[in-house]
Amino acid sequence: MSTRGLEGVVAAESSVSSIIDGVLTYRGYNIDDLANHASFEEVIFLLWYGKLPNTSELDQLKKDLSENASIPQEVIDQIRLFPKNIHPMGALRTAVSALGLYDEEAEVMDEAANHRKAVRLQAKISTIVTTFARLREGKEPVEPRSDLGFAANFLYMLTGEEPSEISIEAFNKALVLHADHEFNASTFTSRVTVATLSDIFSGVTAAIGALKGPLHGGANEQVMSTLEKIGEVDKAEGYILNALSNKEKIMGFGHRVYKDGDPRAKHLKEMSRQLTTLTGETKWYEMSLKVNEVVEREKGLLPNVDFYSASVYHSLGIQRDLFTPIFAISRTSGWIAHILEQYSNNRLIRPRADYVGPQQQKYISIDQRS
Repeated sequence: MSTRGLEGVVAAESSVSSIIDGVLTYRGYNIDDLANHASFEEVIFLLWYGKLPNTSELDQLKKDLSENASIPQEVIDQIRLFPKNIHPMGALRTAVSALGLYDEEAEVMDEAANHRKAVRLQAKISTIVTTFARLREGKEPVEPRSDLGFAANFLYMLTGEEPSEISIEAFNKALVLHADHEFNASTFTSRVTVATLSDIFSGVTAAIGALKGPLHGGANEQVMSTLEKIGEVDKAEGYILNALSNKEKIMGFGHRVYKDGDPRAKHLKEMSRQLTTLTGETKWYEMSLKVNEVVEREKGLLPNVDFYSASVYHSLGIQRDLFTPIFAISRTSGWIAHILEQYSNNRLIRPRADYVGPQQQKYISIDQRS
């Protein structure tokens, strides 16, 4: 019996993350605990190695990420040639694939080599996004700084200015919250790809292709588009009621897995409140609250992680079409954890399909076909 969209189908065992009774955990750690206390680098280590790092392990990972953050000049030269009007996710997909061409260990498949490639890929993906973002605006890329952490370095490379502590805290929290989410579409795509024993660059490139779709990673972009169309708080209720009456989908609400609300949303909601207050643009938070209220009242749907992340990223001065690439920067940590897990106990992923087409067909020569 086939299941549409594989809903409820258990495809494999995993120890990376879980969603049980509406509670998201990474390696058994509640997402609330990690969001409130952990750095993104700690979460990377946790996802890849199954435990939180001690001081020396964390320092080494930070050093390794810092030392590997620069991207090959050949990749920068390719990004310069990309059309300026393409979506950044298309640029990211192509540039990550290109990285594999310049990694001497790309085809080396032992465990140690895969972990070295994991560090290089995680470190460089931020730089790819900021490089494209700046080049399309006619600005030169900003080199990463060795004295800044992962979250701070992204914001620095994007703007060329040292970010504030609240900006770093908000962005770090967003990275932690997006890092992994069990067998979502892009993660499953990465595992299917590397189950053929393809390389880690292919696995992440395939995952980026899946995340690019608006039903997966692009929702926060569309949330911001909706808020911009509404424009003012007092117009929010009328806009949403009209959209619902026209059977339009309001992005950022509901989740196939969470029936009682996405546990990640509350953290980004609070960061949205703080950041919009600091920037003096509280209307984005207030509009979000009103939309949240109307959709919950009219449809019984609760916000997911995408809804409040939109106003958080906007308040950080990040362009709307960079929201999904930021999702990819974070989720690379989870994709890699799943890729490494797949390699460690691999079996080719090859499901079957229930055939529903015609049967008993006979070949008819072309001169007898109507």
